[in-house]
Amino acid sequence: MPHQTVPKQLRYNAKRLRSQMTDAEKKLWQVIRAHRLEGISFRRQMPIEGVIVDFAAPAHRLIVELDGSQHAELQGQARDIARDRKLQALGWTTLRFWNAEVTHDLEGVCRKILNACGKENF
Repeated sequence: MPHQTVPKQLRYNAKRLRSQMTDAEKKLWQVIRAHRLEGISFRRQMPIEGVIVDFAAPAHRLIVELDGSQHAELQGQARDIARDRKLQALGWTTLRFWNAEVTHDLEGVCRKILNACGKENF
């Protein structure tokens, strides 16, 4: 994937988000960081075309988003749909999980991520 120029403000926001991860993001990051999940390379708080995604596996064009309660509201849902469509048009697939899924079924979340990457033996 070629390097994209990232505006300074977006880069700053991504760095800030990395230092303020939610508990669910921290928990998932411990499992997927440093190629720990079947050798897949993930980046956290990665800027893509003007938005910052929670986690991305560029080689698989996969985005993993963890959603809290604000995403259940109509405005949050509409924003997520528009964002997912934009990223899909760029060739990315987005998987969305509720924070509670990560907290209570981390293995199931990892299994879905692996399936999306074409690695079904977990």
